[in-house]
Amino acid sequence: MKAISKLNTFVNRSFFKDYRTLFGLWAILSIVSGLIKSKGNNYLIFKYVFWHTIQKTSLYSTYPEYYDTNHYGPFFSLIIAPFSVCPNIIGKLLWVIALSLALYYAIRKLPLSQKQHIFIYWFCANELLTALFMQQFNIAIAAVIIASFYCVEKEKDIWATFFIMLGAFVKLYGVMGFAFFFFSRHKKTFVLSTLGWALIMFCAPMLISSPEYIISQYKEWWLSLSQKSGVNLFAEYQNISALGMIRKISGCTSYSDIWILLVAALAFVAPYFRLKQYKHKAFRYAILASSLMFVVLFSTGSESSSYIIALAGACLWYVTSPWKRTRTDVALMIFAFILTSLSPTDLFPGVVKKCLIRPYALKALPCFIIWLKLSYEMYSKNYAENISQK
Repeated sequence: MKAISKLNTFVNRSFFKDYRTLFGLWAILSIVSGLIKSKGNNYLIFKYVFWHTIQKTSLYSTYPEYYDTNHYGPFFSLIIAPFSVCPNIIGKLLWVIALSLALYYAIRKLPLSQKQHIFIYWFCANELLTALFMQQFNIAIAAVIIASFYCVEKEKDIWATFFIMLGAFVKLYGVMGFAFFFFSRHKKTFVLSTLGWALIMFCAPMLISSPEYIISQYKEWWLSLSQKSGVNLFAEYQNISALGMIRKISGCTSYSDIWILLVAALAFVAPYFRLKQYKHKAFRYAILASSLMFVVLFSTGSESSSYIIALAGACLWYVTSPWKRTRTDVALMIFAFILTSLSPTDLFPGVVKKCLIRPYALKALPCFIIWLKLSYEMYSKNYAENISQK
């Protein structure tokens, strides 16, 4: 008991609840990941998106500079451009720092309490490191979805649609920002600005190449995503999702994911019919949490590093409800931290990862259970502030 008491005293020190501590931690994680993997293959893929756009060569072919292929849209060439002109080590270091800080500030802008912010930062720190090691844009996807929600809440619809289109024109996942359309007080502005940003971002890469080339690359992008979806079905490091978990556990190839997606989409959309709940901020946060998890759980392109998006959603589910979380909820968050966040690390025995977690996409399981519980809550509970529910 004394040991537990001392541990509680240590953890409750103000140092661990200071924004500066968490800012420093996230920055350090970025630097560590950037220096440990000085030759990141994913970063090289990203870097050459810019140079191949300049040279007007295919963005989706294989090249000797790296293995694997690019699956991001032509607009990504402009996002990665400032990093691509730097030496590899510096460019990659700046890239992962930018990713980490983008998500840090997106979370920080949400009008949550300090306690809620700090919980999210600590809970997601290890998953952030996993994504940083892969230099993946998934971190930024989490940031743009959260940012689009924040902008809708603040009635900054033009900026909200900017973030939605930015995410969509890089990795499609950004379209989840449209989930917040129904909360907008300026729907006409929302629609018009979406069309405006879509046109701008479609044409923008033409400034460093040509219209004909960019149009051809959009066609190649669609083809590459279609082919990748088929390859991902039973891939060990891909389709780490609810779709993948069901398919890999069953071992069945004779059904189409569309049937699962239809059921999931109905579960996702059903809470929108509770119009009287829209006025409650906690309900809108629940939609944000659901969106962050849904986009990962029901995509065959989900990989381990995608779960920085889903875990951010799980954290928001946990901290923003207007009722006290139950022991079951606490247990689900512990389950998510252990199986989802820690399973890729050396804390898990290699044989467990190799023979159980990876082959059956079990990293998705905790977030899937949380999403199901959240969907039920959104459909059945009252999200009014200062209420007591069991």
